[in-house]
Amino acid sequence: MNIYFVCTGNTCRSPMAEAILRSREIEGVTVKSAGVHAVEGGSISMHARSLIEENELPHTPTSRIVRAEEIDWATYVLTMTTGHRDMLHMLYPEAAHKIQTLKQFAGEDNPNVQDPFGGTRRTYEATYEELERVIDRVIERLEEET
Repeated sequence: MNIYFVCTGNTCRSPMAEAILRSREIEGVTVKSAGVHAVEGGSISMHARSLIEENELPHTPTSRIVRAEEIDWATYVLTMTTGHRDMLHMLYPEAAHKIQTLKQFAGEDNPNVQDPFGGTRRTYEATYEELERVIDRVIERLEEET
């Protein structure tokens, strides 16, 4: 099963989500992340990197832009907001059936993950905690499917 997390710049939310899910080492699950407006090879944000490293999570330290081949590769494309989801639905209509927000996939009512970009360390911590909680629910769903 291949999970592709998508946010705006692939510097905050999606790299943290990727690192959290990857750290769970679920057999048969591969995870990547990207951004709809990412700068290819840019650095992830300082606060995201420090949270990932403090929690000793395996991660990708540079940003990537969404690519059609990764959309094809993915079993599920999980976005951080409805805006990201809707953009990907327009760009990749043939893959719309597998593109949804992370929180919708986890069965939550509020579909959007808060964006910490430009915020304080505490803002990033709150987003990281939100992602951990939601990813735990995602894992439950993935385990039900396997």
